[in-house]
Amino acid sequence: MPPHTLKINGEARTIRAEPDTPLLWVLRDELGLTGTKYGCGLGLCGACTVHVDGRAVRSCQLPVRELGARAVTTIEGLHPRGEHPVQKAWLQHDVAQCGYCQGGQIMQAAALLKQTPKPTPEQIDAAMAGNLCRCGTQLRIRAAIQTAAGVNA
Repeated sequence: MPPHTLKINGEARTIRAEPDTPLLWVLRDELGLTGTKYGCGLGLCGACTVHVDGRAVRSCQLPVRELGARAVTTIEGLHPRGEHPVQKAWLQHDVAQCGYCQGGQIMQAAALLKQTPKPTPEQIDAAMAGNLCRCGTQLRIRAAIQTAAGVNA
């Protein structure tokens, strides 16, 4: 496969993956960006959530051929020092337990706040419903999102 270029975390990155390779595997295996996790492989759990042109997408279901010149942001690229408001609120509310789903949760929450800066609890629940947390930290997730949005929890 001839190399082609993707825009990942603000940088042009050359990859050699086949066009039908899911973005998740390019990120993890070819580029070493392991913050994006494999969960279900069906786009149902949200562990693999990244941003494509600012919108939350499931990278396990997105073949790299569909990216073209669109910009991809992973959890590693959300903020260079982990100081995005959602990341800071996650720490403040001690959200993570096992941590496996947290990259996807944070990326989904950041996309929500970009689209809806002051979401209601119902909007948060609806936006986050596709991101599964088996540890049961959904209440802390909602509180962290409200803190990041500047909404009283």
